Amino acid sequence: MDKRELYDNFENMEEMSRDVQAMLASVKEEMTRIIEKNAELEIENQHLRERLHELEQKKTQETSNEEAGLSKSRKNLEKLYEEGFHVCNVDNMYGSRRINDEPCVFCQDVIYGERH
Repeated sequence: MDKRELYDNFENMEEMSRDVQAMLASVKEEMTRIIEKNAELEIENQHLRERLHELEQKKTQETSNEEAGLSKSRKNLEKLYEEGFHVCNVDNMYGSRRINDEPCVFCQDVIYGERH
């Protein structure tokens, strides 16, 4: 191997070394981008989990409140009933005055009855 070949080989190796270095820099940049994106997604994921947990707790609390008492719509019907009006639909009585505020089993079933 003469000096010229040796010099050419060194130049080729130097060029290949620069190419490898450029590829490594590119891979490093991409890896940095991926790590940053991953961190962002982990934070977003944690926030979403916390929000979901809050919503589930709120839903559970609302369900237990409804089970403990009347729902808002049934409370409205109860108020109408207590004001002396029918809230049942037997013989199209809904909204008509209860005579002498006498109790109506059908209205009470609409307000307090079990619903499945």
